[in-house]
Amino acid sequence: MMETVLAKIVADKAIWVEARKAQQPLASFQNEVVPSTRRFYSALQGARTAFILECKKASPSKGVIREDFDPAQIAAIYKNHASAISVLTDEKYFHGSFDFLPVVSAIAPQPILCKDFIIDPYQIYLARFYQADACLLMLSVLDDEQYRQLAAVAHSLEMGVLTEVSNEEELERAIALEAKVVGINNRDLRDLSIDLNRTRQLAPRLGAGVTVISESGINTYAQVRELSHFANGFLIGSALMKYPDLNAAVLRVLLGENKVCGLTRADDAQAAYEAGAVYGGLIFVDTSPRAVSDEQAQAVISAAPGLRYVGVFRNAPVADVVSRAQRLGLAAVQLHGTEDQQYVNALRAALPAAVQIWKALSVTSSLPARDYQHVDKYLFDNGQGGSGERFDWSLLAGQRLDNVLLAGGLGADNCVEAARAGCAGLDFNSGVEREPGIKDASKLASVFRTLRAY
Repeated sequence: MMETVLAKIVADKAIWVEARKAQQPLASFQNEVVPSTRRFYSALQGARTAFILECKKASPSKGVIREDFDPAQIAAIYKNHASAISVLTDEKYFHGSFDFLPVVSAIAPQPILCKDFIIDPYQIYLARFYQADACLLMLSVLDDEQYRQLAAVAHSLEMGVLTEVSNEEELERAIALEAKVVGINNRDLRDLSIDLNRTRQLAPRLGAGVTVISESGINTYAQVRELSHFANGFLIGSALMKYPDLNAAVLRVLLGENKVCGLTRADDAQAAYEAGAVYGGLIFVDTSPRAVSDEQAQAVISAAPGLRYVGVFRNAPVADVVSRAQRLGLAAVQLHGTEDQQYVNALRAALPAAVQIWKALSVTSSLPARDYQHVDKYLFDNGQGGSGERFDWSLLAGQRLDNVLLAGGLGADNCVEAARAGCAGLDFNSGVEREPGIKDASKLASVFRTLRAY
């Protein structure tokens, strides 16, 4: 099915190219085209896994992905995380534009990739004129002679080329064509299905000098950690664009959906946010050494509004939980007591729909059932939480953990092992403290630096 869609896109692209040539002839701007000074190839060759983050408003398979599409706003977030930034320029099928390229280039210092169905040298000159530093060449739509011609034009302008392959035959061609950066598309162009095994199967066949980028279907930190053994980097678009909070979406994939709990001070909230946490935990349990009042909580929230705040409660009256969640604008409430399904039902009925319910479960010799209705996430901890002890993580093997945060004695020394368990994220508390309730900024930075060291 998709082959005919791809053929239609390419046929439409040929019509677009001729129309654009008439509207903006190469002769009208070729003298203003200067070679790129941002090195795409070297940007992807660092010690750490590379990320090409994508600006994409829509796609043929999903329709409009991001209604509130502002390339400048997106670039301002991506520049803090990306090795390179991809910009969709196809108008008809992806709602892209060449006009997006200079907007992104002016804000982000990284190399900018023009992502389009490139079939004519004119498009490469146009891309460079609009400040692109690299372009996508798809072997599914180009023969070898076309590829060589287009790659030569790109290289003459000091632009990089991302050579995309989607099957074994195209991989062999990419090797013969001596492609420097090969993108393995995990999406089957026939039926749009995603198969991450494609990266696992094809990447090992590429030589040591080739940079391998895994494209499509990358949604989680667990996937990135595992596939980073096969690929040098990832191109990620739709998985980020669909979330209103783009910065949190990027952190979820690059570092995990991590939380720093037991925040009591404004400085600590800022340090947690700057280190790369998605969530900040505020404890409303009087017996905890990290308990905060509403006033303290508000001061913490005001200091780092970029964090999503989770209120921690234990057997509190439903009305109290709801009023605090509303007053403080909490993203979630985390239940740490003996709250049963009846309690959760009452809470769900009273809470604003946007506020999630999380349930902490104590793990001893076996994993507890995760069978609550209306619970969005679970927290696995040892005992009642705050003990700083870990449970037997081998119990997590083979489990579906995409709605679980792992807690209990986590710090820089064991966070990588914890991350390998495959949970959605980690919950840090005592392992990043100087004393109960007082976080240590250097320990926080160390933990998140360690999580990104892949």
